[in-house]
Amino acid sequence: MEAEAVVKDWWLYHGTGEGADRRARLESGSPPPWRDFTGIPDPGYAPPGCEGPAWERTRRRGEGYVPDEQEKDVVNTALHLRRPLLITGKPGVGKSTLAHSIASDLDLGPVLHWPITSRTVLRDGLYLYDAIGRLQEAGLEQLRRPAGPAGPVGPAAAVTAGATTPAPEPEPAPAPSISRYLRLGPLGTALLPQDRPRVLLVDEIDKSDIDLPGDLLTVFEDGGFVIPELARLAQEDPTVAIGTDDDPDAAVHITQGRVQCRYFPVVVLTSNGERDFPPAFLRRCVRLHLEPPGEEKLALIVRRRLGIDVEADGEYQELVRDFIDRAGDGDLATDQLLNAIQLRLAGAWSAPGDRDRFLKTVMQHLTGPTA
Repeated sequence: MEAEAVVKDWWLYHGTGEGADRRARLESGSPPPWRDFTGIPDPGYAPPGCEGPAWERTRRRGEGYVPDEQEKDVVNTALHLRRPLLITGKPGVGKSTLAHSIASDLDLGPVLHWPITSRTVLRDGLYLYDAIGRLQEAGLEQLRRPAGPAGPVGPAAAVTAGATTPAPEPEPAPAPSISRYLRLGPLGTALLPQDRPRVLLVDEIDKSDIDLPGDLLTVFEDGGFVIPELARLAQEDPTVAIGTDDDPDAAVHITQGRVQCRYFPVVVLTSNGERDFPPAFLRRCVRLHLEPPGEEKLALIVRRRLGIDVEADGEYQELVRDFIDRAGDGDLATDQLLNAIQLRLAGAWSAPGDRDRFLKTVMQHLTGPTA
């Protein structure tokens, strides 16, 4: 089928896995001069690789995605230009899954996930600072310090009281290290200087406050940011080790409070179309609109996810057609079709009279009059 057969020499992302050679091309490729960044990796920091539970979640989710030729063209355009990829489309068409597919296909490690709400601000993605916790720890440390020796009593006390030399004041307890209360967020972790880019999924950015897309522009253009709390301490402590979004104990070293990428991360922003974005933001993104999959693509998805050849089984062919017919009356998500087939594999809802109720239960509309 076309979705599996088309391959172009300039593509880095294929959506088929086994991309070690293409990842090497990605890492060694020359960026546009305006997207060439100068961050120096911390030799003591090792980002998560292609192993462990987090990677397995990324791999399993990404391997089930079936990109078509247009999607591959747009994704690879974003990779070569090192620009954020803004994906729009109805809920359930696979926008978030595409981010996992890119990471899985090119072995880029677990996807960093930044879910967006109406209360999300830029700093939430860059770093987290527990200022209250640090103040509380400083207070507790002061209480834990032993009191000074008791002064003399009686006549000796009078002599002491008349002395002209005051007793030395106890030294204040040192403030607890700020590194224990700082941690990079998903965007901040993605911008760490590394030879291999990380994939960052900024999920449902259309739900954000109106200012967030504009606030992201400077970070996307500079490929870095400053942590003010560390910049203020740069004279006394120029390099501080803090945790990452992957691991609070990772201890990556930040110098002069600045995080500067070496390779711009693969940033995937998803939108359900609930709002428009300013032109300045759109200009800095490569845009991709995903349409709901047709019958041929659905058959490929089912085969890749569940190992079932839909074309060879009339029952599953009929379920795919039912899914497409019902989608005409209101939006459906692709995973609802997968749920229906999984139930039939398990023998559920097998009675002849259950079919209508079965379809209404597992393929409930997400929009429309019956949602």
